[in-house]
Amino acid sequence: MTSAGEFTDAPEEFRGDVPGEGTHPQPHGPDLAGTARAVVGASHPGPTLTVTALTALLASGSRLTARRAGQVVAAVLLGQLSIGWGNDLADADRDRAVGRSDKPVASGAADPRLVVGLVAGALGACAALSGRLGRRAALTHMGLVVISGHAYNLGLKGTRWSWLPYAAAFGALPSVVTLARPRPAPAPPRVTGLAAALGVGAHLLNAIRDLDDDARTGVRGLPHRLGERRSRLLAASLLTGASAVLAATGRGLSARGRGALLALNTVLAGVAVTGAGRAPFRAASAMALLDAVALVAEGHAIPAPVPARTATAKRTVAGTGSG
Repeated sequence: MTSAGEFTDAPEEFRGDVPGEGTHPQPHGPDLAGTARAVVGASHPGPTLTVTALTALLASGSRLTARRAGQVVAAVLLGQLSIGWGNDLADADRDRAVGRSDKPVASGAADPRLVVGLVAGALGACAALSGRLGRRAALTHMGLVVISGHAYNLGLKGTRWSWLPYAAAFGALPSVVTLARPRPAPAPPRVTGLAAALGVGAHLLNAIRDLDDDARTGVRGLPHRLGERRSRLLAASLLTGASAVLAATGRGLSARGRGALLALNTVLAGVAVTGAGRAPFRAASAMALLDAVALVAEGHAIPAPVPARTATAKRTVAGTGSG
């Protein structure tokens, strides 16, 4: 006979709760919590939530109804989720080659087939919800998601044009909001340019942590060609420059508000230039959010278009008064 003590070195799954009864493996169900964590991690939650928060801020000052603003934010969230999951899929082989255990698809924590299904589902839902925003808003948003986001994942990331999808996507984002209004109109050129500068700055800072790993796998985007030091300096220049333009031209900002905006963004730019790990990208995200708050607060970033009939009436009254 065998004593219960002889089972103490057996694998845990072959031990029973009562000594001597652990002779059969205990059934284990699927690790749903682990799968959920992996799926969330594969979506690149930091950038996804940052872009979604930027959209929510812009929508809050755009004179949209609460329902329409919610639709815009939900559509952008779905698009960003599809881009994040698509990025993990596209980079899986490269991430695996450099031992990126923090990448769920590359590490095996997330089933690639599941992630492919999530990309397709998110894209389909994004297209359906974007269609409810009106033709111009839908085309702008789906162009942002497919042409900018997924084109970056599938090839542009490794070229000298890696900055272009970020410039186009961030630059177009305010117009997705303004084109969703009852009287659709593109965002003002000033806002589009500021948003594009923020996007390029974010791209440069997001890439610097992975420069060595990317070099080993043949990725040669703009940050890799510039190198870490020049990428940091260019990003800080773009981000602080956008903030300076916003502070100088923001007619709705008080002098104190302009000073606070510049001071906070100068500190964050210092973090972007000197920080390590994810700190530079987080600093860039904070700068973008501060600028979005300033745009909403000033009330001029996304002005309501003047209806044609109203404009005609104003001209008629003005002409009558002058006669």
